[in-house]
Amino acid sequence: MKVKHLIYTLLIIAIGGFISYRIISNKSKNDDSKKFNDKNSPTTVNGIVIKTATFDNNLSLTGSIEANEQIEIHSEVSGIVEGIFFNEGSFVNKGQVLFKVNDIELKAQLRQAVTKEGLAAENERRAKLLLQKEAISQEEADIARADHASAQAQSQLIKAQIFKTSVRAPFSGKIGLRSISPGTYITPTVLVAKLVNTGKLKITFSIPEKYASQVKSGSTIDFNVSGSDKTYNAKIYAIEPEVAVATRTLQIRAIADNTDGKLFPGTFADIKLPLNIIKDAIVVPSQAIVPVQDGKKVFVADHGKAKEVMVDATTRTDSSILILAGLKAGDTLITSGVMSLKNEAPIKVKVK
Repeated sequence: MKVKHLIYTLLIIAIGGFISYRIISNKSKNDDSKKFNDKNSPTTVNGIVIKTATFDNNLSLTGSIEANEQIEIHSEVSGIVEGIFFNEGSFVNKGQVLFKVNDIELKAQLRQAVTKEGLAAENERRAKLLLQKEAISQEEADIARADHASAQAQSQLIKAQIFKTSVRAPFSGKIGLRSISPGTYITPTVLVAKLVNTGKLKITFSIPEKYASQVKSGSTIDFNVSGSDKTYNAKIYAIEPEVAVATRTLQIRAIADNTDGKLFPGTFADIKLPLNIIKDAIVVPSQAIVPVQDGKKVFVADHGKAKEVMVDATTRTDSSILILAGLKAGDTLITSGVMSLKNEAPIKVKVK
């Protein structure tokens, strides 16, 4: 009887174990099936239906602000500075005397030259009379005339040097800090000060060669400078006639009024250059663009799946980018989760 009971017990254990195995096996298969179904379930994404619009094509650039006119003030003659007639950082007018170099020696030389000139003039007069009487040869008369002309030239040269001892402003503007004092011995190599015309300022910048045909002289640009919220404008007045080979850019120069004096030469300008206005343009959000090795791509919804599309993208703003090719009006563009999407992945689009 004991053996019989043992056999029954083993059979019951075996049947129970088999049933437990089947239950566990079925549960594992169900879990795997659920995982498989989850993997192939559609991903919920956001999207927009593309529509055409008018695009104000502004090119964002950086340029430098320069003075309309700017020079370094030097003396053309050497000597002792006897007077300075400007205040540092002040406005000076065109033709105003800025400083004076002592000209005592030059004036003495001029008196000597004038005396020689008078004597040479008298010798020429006498030579003409003697030539009429045939008392001297034509050659002697010519020498007297040449001596008089040489004396005149020497007097004019000294007068020019005396005029240069008074250094004048070549144009109106603001003069900077001076590096000389009265009594300084000055030479033409000494920098006295800088003179800058800041009533108008030049803005110099460069654009990529592909936009060269869209820029015209007389066009207006807007620009901002660091430390100011004000938007200034300038008018393009000069365009370089050729594209720089090294950078493939075209240099442009505009001029702006600086009536309030708040713009300074040497600073940078953030420029917005208006290009051709594009009608029926396709503009998409920047977050929809995926950079790839060969360019840029986007994803569009195609019968419940994500379709990868290569696009030709160009000018962009802070939030959008202009598409030249690859998309058309009516396409449903995916705007979220694009970095993790794959081509042909199932999706569910929420159109906004």
